[in-house]
Amino acid sequence: MSAKRMQLIETAFALFYCKGVHAVGINEVLAESGVAKKTLYHHFDSKEALIAAVVDYRDQRFLSWLESRFAMAKSGLEKVETLFDALDDWFNDRVSALMPFHGCFFINVSGEYGDLDHPIHQQCARHKQRVAALIESQLMPLVNSSTQAQQISQSLCLLKEGAISQAHVQGDKNAALKAKQAARLLISAVIK
Repeated sequence: MSAKRMQLIETAFALFYCKGVHAVGINEVLAESGVAKKTLYHHFDSKEALIAAVVDYRDQRFLSWLESRFAMAKSGLEKVETLFDALDDWFNDRVSALMPFHGCFFINVSGEYGDLDHPIHQQCARHKQRVAALIESQLMPLVNSSTQAQQISQSLCLLKEGAISQAHVQGDKNAALKAKQAARLLISAVIK
């Protein structure tokens, strides 16, 4: 990937994440990045193509960060707790790789593309599916079946999404730690 393309994506991400996709125009991305309009259109044929690239960029960065956090945990139960510790770090701006917390980029963007069939909305949905699959894979050593792992993963994802919303909408920076307590109760009830 060329340096200019990456510069455009990173600049657009920072602007979109802080202000919203539709609130930021191409001219603002150009002014902030210092890249010429011709260069932008060499890499992206439309603003929507830039948005799609930005969603892919955030998807890769977020999953890479979360995978690295899971890799540091030793056991299955510790990995479950790691999910919420990682969220707590993110909510409290202790993760420089993710930028200061402004809610979930994928929730924010999918809200701006409300049509469930829109390609950008679908990209956001795929991100959520990929995170759920990653969480499910971390549960396998703890459970008796893939069905049980899937069921627990779905519950943990609901706790995760609720914590993200609580942290962003209500400013509750302890939401991940509260969700972690609920996750412990869930795990202890299921795994005996």
